[in-house]
Amino acid sequence: MSIANAVRTLARRVGLARPSAYRLFDVRLERRIALSPALTRFVFSGPEVGQMRTLAPDQRIKVLLPAPDGSLPSLPTQGDWHANLRALEKPQRPPMRTYTIRELRAEAGEIDVDFVLHGETGPASAWATHARPGDRVQLVAPNAAYHGDPGGYEWRPPAAVRHVLLIGDETALPAIAGIVEQLAEREDAPVVQAFVEIPTQQDALPLPCGPLTRLHWLPRAGTSAGHGDRMLEAACELATLPSSAPRENGRAPLSQVDIDRELPWELATPIDTAFYAWVAGESAAVMAIRRLFVGEFGLDRRSASFMGYWRHGKVLG
Repeated sequence: MSIANAVRTLARRVGLARPSAYRLFDVRLERRIALSPALTRFVFSGPEVGQMRTLAPDQRIKVLLPAPDGSLPSLPTQGDWHANLRALEKPQRPPMRTYTIRELRAEAGEIDVDFVLHGETGPASAWATHARPGDRVQLVAPNAAYHGDPGGYEWRPPAAVRHVLLIGDETALPAIAGIVEQLAEREDAPVVQAFVEIPTQQDALPLPCGPLTRLHWLPRAGTSAGHGDRMLEAACELATLPSSAPRENGRAPLSQVDIDRELPWELATPIDTAFYAWVAGESAAVMAIRRLFVGEFGLDRRSASFMGYWRHGKVLG
């Protein structure tokens, strides 16, 4: 046996196995704050929230909700949470949904998560509609004891970025809000075009913006637009790709994704470019914008991330 294997075996035996990148946390709802008609902020707390970490404004976490039989999620906070989840019978298996960390205050033991409320149309929105302070859930979040990169975020702009394009709907609003705020704090704040499709004009949030940021709210109310239509409108008619946006030499065919079976997820790769695009929201709209930017405009796909957060009429992911 090699020395490395011997060390790993000994570590397992004495309980010193390497910490996992993500782990399970027990939390309770402390406060709910109505941000707009469609968006509510949930402030969760727990004795171990201080052991969470976040690396980007679009950092994803999982929220485990009450099971179909009404039982609260109570998986062990140590060990393989995913295996423990799969081992439960369906009536006792808590539904799991993906959300964005809006703010983590580790020292105070608090984490903010913004929920889009759309009635009793799914377990997450139904729970959020009726949740009250004191209610308990479990979160799967990055583990501060893990010193590597846990992943779970896609906001990775080039260091030299000078022009940022953001397009999303209300499900991407928490991430876009965090990105806009982060960019506003930079001394060398880039030019930012941000387009956010929202249900109504009342869902537009007051966000601190940098001097070169143009934030456009695109409400569906009062129009014939369906989910994702105004995102696509922004891409077709409003957004501009600057001369600094890199183009591909010889366009490779776009890969096909069955958006009724899986969420499209194509990510930028690190290249030295002054332009960076981040697009997220309803899958059909994201794919249409991808075809437009890459297939028609010839944008180098390495400079853009396209993420389907959800699919209208389907439960995926």
